[in-house]
Amino acid sequence: MSETEGIRLQKVLAQAGLGSRRACEVLMAEGRVEVDGQIVTQMGLRVDPVTAVIRVDGRRLPPPSEHAYVLVNKPRGIVTSMHDERGRPDLREIVGQRAERLFHVGRLDTDTSGLLVMTNDGDLAHRLAHPSFEITKTYVALVDGRVSAALGRRLRGGVDLDDGPAVVDRFVVKDVAAGRSLVELDIHMGRNRIVRRLLAEVGHPVRELTRTAFGPLYLGNLPLGRTRDLTRDELGALFDSVQA
Repeated sequence: MSETEGIRLQKVLAQAGLGSRRACEVLMAEGRVEVDGQIVTQMGLRVDPVTAVIRVDGRRLPPPSEHAYVLVNKPRGIVTSMHDERGRPDLREIVGQRAERLFHVGRLDTDTSGLLVMTNDGDLAHRLAHPSFEITKTYVALVDGRVSAALGRRLRGGVDLDDGPAVVDRFVVKDVAAGRSLVELDIHMGRNRIVRRLLAEVGHPVRELTRTAFGPLYLGNLPLGRTRDLTRDELGALFDSVQA
């Protein structure tokens, strides 16, 4: 950009909450700031904060936006819809009081709880839902039967379902007791009820299912039925995950 276009980089950093302009100049002088893959120490550099990929200590700084990015811990029994035609409890019960008109990224079954992303950023939502980016999701499932460690090898090798083979990226048996098992798995496929169908196919029907991670986002200790806005670092990592 020319010397008169854009915004001074230290001002962009300060507006993002990284400290005063002077503190942000120190970050630059220490070689901790990158713009489009290049370390920047030049104090007069101007950038377009919307299009420039800016990193501080390797972490992506999300572009300024008036969009909302919300993490929801969806309870069981809530339909993943903002208006259920059958009158069942839906997402309005959780986010209906927010001023923004939010929509969900992907879905969770009505009988599945856990992490759901909601936003009014259509472009990011489209990227997150697109299968080409293969966003990994983590689930914890309570299943029938005693699951052996050997099952992980079978699941990682692939299991044939009615709509094609399904593969998990990681599978861990967390606990086994009283004829049931607690397992955790990573999967990047987004087909309908894929986790339930997959585990039923190998002889372990799901009793309870919770999604605990979506790409770089983690449910953590967010209470059931509550929401929170994504942090700056979470949003930057989410943009990175879909090359936005």
